[in-house]
Amino acid sequence: MNKVALITGGSRGIGAATALLAASQGWTVAINYLRHAHAAEAIAQKIRDAGGVALTIQADVSVEADVITMFETIDHELGPLGALVNNAGVVDHASRVDQMLGERLRRMFSINVLGSFYCAREAVRRMSTRYGGAGGSIVNVSSAAARLGSPHEYVDYAASKGALDVLTIGLAKEVAGEGIRVNSVRPGVIDTEIHASGGRPNRLDEITPGVPMGRGGTPEEVAQSIVWLMSDASPFTTMSFLEISGGR
Repeated sequence: MNKVALITGGSRGIGAATALLAASQGWTVAINYLRHAHAAEAIAQKIRDAGGVALTIQADVSVEADVITMFETIDHELGPLGALVNNAGVVDHASRVDQMLGERLRRMFSINVLGSFYCAREAVRRMSTRYGGAGGSIVNVSSAAARLGSPHEYVDYAASKGALDVLTIGLAKEVAGEGIRVNSVRPGVIDTEIHASGGRPNRLDEITPGVPMGRGGTPEEVAQSIVWLMSDASPFTTMSFLEISGGR
């Protein structure tokens, strides 16, 4: 397996932590971002300063043409892909389903679901032995919300992550014989900026009392599981879901 990895939504939070950890373990990392160019470049520079190789790529994963161009850039700049981390995703403000407008739903599913499908498709075309590839790993960043449902808050987000879980199951079965493993991590309440982007900057404190372990998780804790699934240390693991939720 080639040790070139693409991490979508890699400029902050779980994506940034995954990029840094993967690079420390010898991966060449492509860091995808949409708006936060400075943050993405800062992560890439940390990797370079430590002796690693990193490339930042601006692309909107919900736009098919952007995704195709992003993968072609990796082909030319970094070489054959060995891992994809489908991490890019959005949440919106807390709302009941009966108050959700079409624009919100289209944005949610375009980024969280279609973007992951586009990236998975391009990764398979490069990694599958069916197409002359050397195999590889796809890790989908789902959420505990996919099994909790997030009522009165983010049912649309939960549903988009449920779709990602089905992608994990179906694609894992499709490509298991072609050298590609497909797995998912399901983070619970993690200390990232996604809560503020959904209008709930204090959500971590609000939810923590309901977490059996008594605290929220960190991006670095999620990254540990993602990088393990990316690596040759998990050679017989596919179609699996790792719950990183403190027991919630």
